[in-house]
Amino acid sequence: MELDTIVAISTPVGEGAISIVRLSGSDSIAIVDQFFDGKSLIEVDSHTIHYGKLLDPKSKQQIDEVMVSILHGPKTYTRENIVEINCHGGIVATNRILQLMLSSGARLAEPGEFTKRAFLNGRIDLSQAEAVMDIIQAKSDEAMNIGLEQLDGRLSRLIRQLRQTLIETIAHVEVNIDYPEYDDVEEMSQAMMAEKTAEVYDEINKLINVAHQGKVFRDGIKTAIIGRPNVGKSSLLNTFIQEDKAIVTDIPGTTRDTLEELVKVRDIPLILYDTAGIRETTDLVEKIGVERSQKVMQEVDLVLFMLNYNEALSEDEKLIFSSLSNSKYIVIINKTDLIEQLDIDEVKEFAKNNPIIYTSIKDDKGIDELEHSIAQLFLSGRVKSNEHYFISNVRHIHLLEEAKSALEEAMNALEMDIPLDMVQIDVTRTWELLGEIIGETASEGLIDQLFSQFCLGK
Repeated sequence: MELDTIVAISTPVGEGAISIVRLSGSDSIAIVDQFFDGKSLIEVDSHTIHYGKLLDPKSKQQIDEVMVSILHGPKTYTRENIVEINCHGGIVATNRILQLMLSSGARLAEPGEFTKRAFLNGRIDLSQAEAVMDIIQAKSDEAMNIGLEQLDGRLSRLIRQLRQTLIETIAHVEVNIDYPEYDDVEEMSQAMMAEKTAEVYDEINKLINVAHQGKVFRDGIKTAIIGRPNVGKSSLLNTFIQEDKAIVTDIPGTTRDTLEELVKVRDIPLILYDTAGIRETTDLVEKIGVERSQKVMQEVDLVLFMLNYNEALSEDEKLIFSSLSNSKYIVIINKTDLIEQLDIDEVKEFAKNNPIIYTSIKDDKGIDELEHSIAQLFLSGRVKSNEHYFISNVRHIHLLEEAKSALEEAMNALEMDIPLDMVQIDVTRTWELLGEIIGETASEGLIDQLFSQFCLGK
């Protein structure tokens, strides 16, 4: 089925050196050619770029000076004819060109429609399409590498191998069920089913075991910096981001609201929340800030709980320890450049087995130890990305867990000598779940939903 021609601005809208307006579809070259003052775009070779001017069809006045790339399908991103118009950056120039294309038969692309066409036209599978968005949204070098590996088809090839193993096993059992003349058929089929399901189960389990690492690199770690007022929370935030973004004073209660910043620690993205100091207060604004701090504390992946080396443990801080019982946290004892007033043994008793780091943010001491502790908490026993396939997509992880559960049902059924045609139901279900990862068994509604999350022009 031939699709219509779509167009969108593929660069961020705003002032810049260059903007790109992209078209895809059988009529894309002809649409641009009618406004192009230069070589005939219909006659030029594929994968070439041409200088010229775009002219208003009525007044013949120049709209912009442009460079136009011509790419003939199927050797393109969408496997359709593609034209990319490189114009001067700026809202007015870019929008004038977009409106010109829309008035000449092109349709405004939906979010992610270029990548959706690449998927529908068989250039990439669904997991590779999702990798495109992962690359765009990558918050670290490692997240970028994971996305590139997935886009290259590394995950897809493994999933297809596992599905092929399952379908061959299913076919073998089907044939033996249909032709039961031989006495040893059932025994052979049962042994093969047990061997192959165990083989696929092990591979799925490996993927799931390293999935949390991929998710850390992809989504980052939501991290709250908490503690009593004036303990050094804002100073720690400023140290991480290497600029004085948070206001730092000796006056308790300076931070009234939650600040959010994205930083990298040992190539791990941290989404840092500098919260208002937690204490009893009658100040209405500060009280709202304290309530927000307590709310954030319950929603993050990691809490950095700061204490003052120069002050005894307060009742408020003891309550914070109690509220963190189900959280992952690191205790930071700050201001070690001052005289010790804190009972360290008491802190250790409250902290139990959670890490305790000693710092002097003022003297830039203890930061390396803190970064190492964060990395250890989330990447302990880390698997390098070139040693195995990282899974970072939440949808993929969920499908793998469902597939693992289905295989466990099959393996348990085999141990109980349940008939193979019953066992086969769970094996087939596993095959279908793995197919959803690469889009071979995904519903149209799911595909539409996934691509709707993409940006325009991609």
